[in-house]
Amino acid sequence: MQALFYMDMRQKKSEEMISFFSEYFLSSKKVPPFFMNIVKGVDLHKGEIDSIIEQFSSNWKISRMSCVDRNIIRVAVYEILFCDDIPAKVSINEAIDIGKKFGDKDSGSFINAVLDNIRKKFEKK
Repeated sequence: MQALFYMDMRQKKSEEMISFFSEYFLSSKKVPPFFMNIVKGVDLHKGEIDSIIEQFSSNWKISRMSCVDRNIIRVAVYEILFCDDIPAKVSINEAIDIGKKFGDKDSGSFINAVLDNIRKKFEKK
């Protein structure tokens, strides 16, 4: 989420930015493959992910969401749609916890509402 937040705030992305973030902010050598999968996956599918988020966020456009909330939700939606080995409820719970830690007082409940609606729709498929 932090790498996506960083790129979102800078309004650009690049392999250099991802490498820089990975080198200076990741402590474990086991994290980078998973980290790279998430960051590149969210970036690759961002249009589809953002469209889904706006569909299920009750009149909230992506651009109106806080940068923290939108990137937390992007990661969770990517995991729900494209990471079959991660249960949707795990992705949602982690997103809520991260939202409570890095977002504002309403982030947890906002993230939960959006992601639970998305989960209900895509679990049926």
